[in-house]
Amino acid sequence: MRHSVSEIKLKNGARGLLVDIPGASVTSYELNFRAGEFLVPEPKWEVPHLMEHIVAAGANEYYPDRRIYQAELSKNGADSNAYTSYYSVSYVGEVADFEWDRVLDLLFKGLTKPLFLQAEFDAEFGNIKDELTSYTNNHFRELGSELSKTFGLNVITDRQRIKLMKNIKREDLIDHYRKTHFSGNLRFIIAGSLRGRRSEIKKILEELDLPRGTARIKLPVEEAIKPQKTLFIPNETVPNIYLILSTHFNEIVGQRDDDALGIARIMLTETLYSKIFGQARDKGLVYHVHSGHHLSSKNTEWALSAQVLAENAPALCEIVLAEIKKIQNGIIEDKDLEGAKQYALGSFQRSMQTVGSVAGAYGRYFFDGYVEDMRSIPDRIKAIGKADVAKAMQLMFQGGIGNLGVLGGSDSGLPNKLYDQLQPLWR
Repeated sequence: MRHSVSEIKLKNGARGLLVDIPGASVTSYELNFRAGEFLVPEPKWEVPHLMEHIVAAGANEYYPDRRIYQAELSKNGADSNAYTSYYSVSYVGEVADFEWDRVLDLLFKGLTKPLFLQAEFDAEFGNIKDELTSYTNNHFRELGSELSKTFGLNVITDRQRIKLMKNIKREDLIDHYRKTHFSGNLRFIIAGSLRGRRSEIKKILEELDLPRGTARIKLPVEEAIKPQKTLFIPNETVPNIYLILSTHFNEIVGQRDDDALGIARIMLTETLYSKIFGQARDKGLVYHVHSGHHLSSKNTEWALSAQVLAENAPALCEIVLAEIKKIQNGIIEDKDLEGAKQYALGSFQRSMQTVGSVAGAYGRYFFDGYVEDMRSIPDRIKAIGKADVAKAMQLMFQGGIGNLGVLGGSDSGLPNKLYDQLQPLWR
């Protein structure tokens, strides 16, 4: 969708992006506070999550009954939600264009004047316990959390989170809210047909009834360490194995490397004719393989994951090793590179077809203030060469900070065998 983006900085310390999409029939918003789990001690890990539930959906000074508040908020079909991550608590939603101001006004009333009722605390405590319990059925999620721990990263599993919930009191939520919900800690993205509305939006945000506080809370400095051993999580109820290969580079990669890693992902695992997934699928080894990279405050992780029968895992890892080494050594056919770039161009165009997807494309802004230049992306994709892809994949393995995790009912020695098989990736 055609759009223009501008950053506004408010007198109260808040700042954000206004994304004008002429003719859009909906308005999308995200209000992001640096208020995630990194700000609380481990015994209180679930405080931000519980706080988010109550602030987003609970009673407030204007609507003391949360059911009435929620009915008013969504009566014309508005979608309103929230989420918590290690870094942030975000309040998100999408509303019909004709009622954007009404819904934002209601949202801000809940956001600025929550009551934190004990009855709501008790209810959401139970709801979150149920939510976390459901996550324990996600084996990739469990394996990923445990694998991150082997790199010395501050992560706990859902099972641990459930056990720690007993340490949380209602007063913890109020305290965390007061420490994090001030205007200087707020970043936002509002997208829609905004022409003629900028001044009104700016005024609404300037008058947001929150303490001004100080500057935005700083992110923690996270560096991965070299793991001491591979990871095995025995689970006799799983007939195959869940496998994750992870490697870390203790810097945020530059834009060209970021783009090149995206091309590498397409070449390796994105399609049925890709180098790893395509080959493995043709040989009947695995139903799917996923790969990609992720940025954190001072770290870039590249990972590959799959579900595979234990007896097929060595053959899969043989393909993984061979194809990644080819890319690292710049052994890339012209047709494969051009095909991956064409796929990336088409995927980029398809990804920008709704107001929400356009707004979401600027999500890195919450992380480090970076504003993506969407108009430059096609030219950036076209400019990626073989040497760029090779350099980016070399970068991800050059520090030797890698590991392998396996979950399932297989031999406990399998992770070591597979890791030894993959060792040349880090040489």
